[in-house]
Amino acid sequence: MSDDQSVPGTDDDPRERRGAEHLPPEGVDEATIAAVGKLTEALEMVDQARGLLYGFHRLTGAADLALGEASDALRDAGHAEVADRLEAELVGRNVIEGRWTFQIVEDYDETYWEPFRAAERATREQLVAGRRHLAEAAMKEDRRTHGARHHEARPSGGA
Repeated sequence: MSDDQSVPGTDDDPRERRGAEHLPPEGVDEATIAAVGKLTEALEMVDQARGLLYGFHRLTGAADLALGEASDALRDAGHAEVADRLEAELVGRNVIEGRWTFQIVEDYDETYWEPFRAAERATREQLVAGRRHLAEAAMKEDRRTHGARHHEARPSGGA
């Protein structure tokens, strides 16, 4: 079968129907679904920002280790005074007042990311029975070619 053919038996194929976890609960209106979807979108941006923050943390730590290696190499090359200055001024230096990057990450997680996640989850629990990605599931339903291979509502396992 080519990629542009229909799924056999689409009328009774469970892959053609959204799973209950992606259907709005009874009585939930589209405006609520859209608003909760916007909140989840905001959380996804916070998650992405957190990933960038962790990248900053990792790169800064790797830079500090490389700086230490550079200092050692300069010392081995006979430039002890330069190595001493780099070690005294930069190796192990705080990146902002009183903090290394791990402390920034910890503060971000505790002060912003964890409360944001909790608020998003509580809102979903209160308004849409905890269901996730309802707006995206509706968008998929609107955009997919019903009955076409690789456009099924869900995989054959039902997820």
